Amino acid sequence: MNILLHPTYFPSIASFVAIAQANAVTFEVCDNYQKQTYRNRTHIFGANGMMALTVPVVYSQRNRQLYKDIVIADDSNWQDLHWKSITSAYSSSPFFEFYRDDLAPLFGQSYKFLMDFNFKCLEAIYECLQMSFEYQTTSVYDKAANSYIDCRTLVESRKEPSYNFNSYVQVFDDKHGFIPNLSILDLICNEGPNAEMYLEAQELTW
Repeated sequence: MNILLHPTYFPSIASFVAIAQANAVTFEVCDNYQKQTYRNRTHIFGANGMMALTVPVVYSQRNRQLYKDIVIADDSNWQDLHWKSITSAYSSSPFFEFYRDDLAPLFGQSYKFLMDFNFKCLEAIYECLQMSFEYQTTSVYDKAANSYIDCRTLVESRKEPSYNFNSYVQVFDDKHGFIPNLSILDLICNEGPNAEMYLEAQELTW
């Protein structure tokens, strides 16, 4: 199957379930930007439960802006804060040290455009999963997208469906219980080489 989905900031596990089970992946790069989606946020599992990490962007709702034109705001130390949060959340997980060197460079250099940064994050995750980073991108926006299995709804961070994903051991699940569909970071840090098998074994309902 050929799936269509948005490039997002360290995508959700649901997004990677779709990716892992697809024959071909096409990323939507011709859409308008929308706030409060996974385009610029991800959720990790911290000591106090689910934590949102949001990349600050320069965006005005007065005029529609293409997602690919959205610029990252450079007036804060968000990269340091995100990396410290990720390190705090997963330093005691079984596989964080194994992937640390693949992830750390993402937070040590500046990026102008959000979409470019998200593709770099995707590339790093594919490397961690030892998956070939092969994909296509759209050339026009097609609302119907009849040529694909349309997974673009996975970009929504609000009104998410309940995912009946299998549980796995998480760092703080003794305090808060299992939290499904976090960032793919949570899965790879906790499951390591077993992450791809986990993704292939889950089911998504459309």
